[in-house]
Amino acid sequence: MNVLFVTSVAIVTADPPRSRRLFIDALGLPLEGEEDGYYSSGSIPGSKHFGVWPLSQAAEACFGTPKWPADRVVPQASIEFEVADAEAVAAAGDELQRAGFELLHPARTEPWGQTVSRLLTEDGLIVGISYAPPLHGEKPS
Repeated sequence: MNVLFVTSVAIVTADPPRSRRLFIDALGLPLEGEEDGYYSSGSIPGSKHFGVWPLSQAAEACFGTPKWPADRVVPQASIEFEVADAEAVAAAGDELQRAGFELLHPARTEPWGQTVSRLLTEDGLIVGISYAPPLHGEKPS
C-alpha cells in the first residue's frame, strides 16, 4: 500500500450542534455546513479536509442505516488515507483483510465520486483508504 497523504480527519459526534459550537464558535474554524448537518472545511492549513460528521451519517456510510449498531464500539473520529487511484483502494482493502483486519465495507464509490474502504478499530476510530478525484486535480466521475 502506498499512502500519499492524509485525506480527511473528521470528528464523529452524536451531538452535532454541540460539536459545532466548539469547532466553529470557540475555535473559529472556517467550517461550512451542508443541508444534511455535516460541517467541513478544505481551508484549514495542514489539512486537506476537516469535518464534524454526525454519528447517524457515519452509520449510514458504514452500514447503510442511520443507527450505529449496538454491537460495535461507537466511533469518536475518522481518518482517511489517500492512495493513487480507485483500484489502489480495493487493493489496500484486500491487503488489510489479509493482515487480519475486518472491513466495515469493501471499496465502493460514493455518490460524490470518492472511492473508499473503511474499517473500525477497537478504540473507536474509523479508518478509511480513499481516492478522491478532486484531490488529484480530477473531476468526480
